[in-house]
Amino acid sequence: MEQVTDHILAAARKVIAVHINYPSRAAQRGRTPEQPSYFLKPSSSLALGSAEAPSAVERPAGCELLGYEGEIALVIGKPARRVGLEDAWDHVGWVTASNDLGVYDLRYADKGSNLRSKGGDGFTPVGPALIPAADVDPSQLRVRTWHNGELVQDDTTEDLLFPFARLVADLSQLLTLETGDIILTGTPAGASVAQPGDVVEVEVTAGDFSSGRLATTVTEGTTAFADFGARPKSDDTQREEAYGSREAAGLPAVVPVLTPELKKKLESVATATLSSQLRKRGLNNVSIDGLQATRPDRRVVGLARTLRYVPNREDLFKTHGGGFNAQKRAIDSVNEGEILVMEARGEKGTGTVGDILALRAQMRGAAAIITDGGVRDFSAVAGLDMPTYFANPHPAVLGRRHIPWDTDITIACGGATVQPGDIIVADSDGILVIPPAIAGELVDECIEQEKEEAFIFEMVKQGNSVDGLYPMNAQWRARYQEWEGAQGD
Repeated sequence: MEQVTDHILAAARKVIAVHINYPSRAAQRGRTPEQPSYFLKPSSSLALGSAEAPSAVERPAGCELLGYEGEIALVIGKPARRVGLEDAWDHVGWVTASNDLGVYDLRYADKGSNLRSKGGDGFTPVGPALIPAADVDPSQLRVRTWHNGELVQDDTTEDLLFPFARLVADLSQLLTLETGDIILTGTPAGASVAQPGDVVEVEVTAGDFSSGRLATTVTEGTTAFADFGARPKSDDTQREEAYGSREAAGLPAVVPVLTPELKKKLESVATATLSSQLRKRGLNNVSIDGLQATRPDRRVVGLARTLRYVPNREDLFKTHGGGFNAQKRAIDSVNEGEILVMEARGEKGTGTVGDILALRAQMRGAAAIITDGGVRDFSAVAGLDMPTYFANPHPAVLGRRHIPWDTDITIACGGATVQPGDIIVADSDGILVIPPAIAGELVDECIEQEKEEAFIFEMVKQGNSVDGLYPMNAQWRARYQEWEGAQGD
């Protein structure tokens, strides 16, 4: 196989990188793009490297977060301009390994361009060998990354969000891909941070073909940034992004809004009691009304994720209704114990979810789906273990009345405003939206209220009048306190 040489690197007029392309990376980031998005890296960032002669990359002085990302690089073999999907792969000459290096300390200054953070000299090592693109199946490639000899990334191109031919065809719609141009095709989960002295190696394989190991050694920069430009700075958000998780970054775990203890308490009290306590706090519009449940026997508590439908407009449905649209993205990103709440404007004349997507939500661990619109494939949806709350069954597809438009935004559902992260409690009495900031004190007062009501119920059962008992006057409250003390003995 041909080796990557300085001559080949000199032919690269453009280096184009894809943001997110591997499902494993999308899951790690918590977002799945509808379309591929790109950024440019300067050709001066290119470097050669091999196991025998590693390239060196400098972590700039003052930076702490030099991130590495093992990737598959496509090298354009012949110019491509407005090519179709069926012809796009023919314009790729070679495949090789690459490392999309960057410093998270400068992301804040880039406004999304990634120029400072990912454009430094040596920040795009490629090589060492070129695999002929014509001899491999682009859906059967494998990329692996080693950090100081430990395998940290290992994934294949079988289930990419955006297959390589799509990237080439998509880019060629607007710009000419010239011979020698390089496309970095995204990184799988497992990318992290390298320290001075570390060695990062990347290899791409396809059957018997191999790029060989692309090796890069990290060095420590000694020249400080001048005061006339952006200087490095980092925070815990950037550390988490760079390392891939708070745990990997050595950061304390975020205390969940809905702790197991809080969830258990909320499950123990009726929505009627919660509603009463919410009204005492002046919250009178936190009930999602007018819906029925596939599983009215279930009590559901979870954090809200949101999806908004807008009224159908045929030209907009063509651009937003098909493919991996907002509806599918919402379903495919809902997490264990979360509740997907849909705004359908109370429109009952079409379905907003059907059996396949409802099943997908259940398989991802969703606690429930709530929609103030219709449900298709009602018998199948009703047969799922996961409850769905809905306005009515309807056989039509969403394109009749709706366009799935956006996710994880503030929405309206069944007359209530719902924000991502709100706590949803639903049972046979109804569905409530609880602001998470007050949930703890609210449920404690609900538990106390239900204790009082249990006492009142028992007193009425014994033949006492409700006069002075419901609500309790001072005399009855004194008796209640005695009763409560006896209950605790």
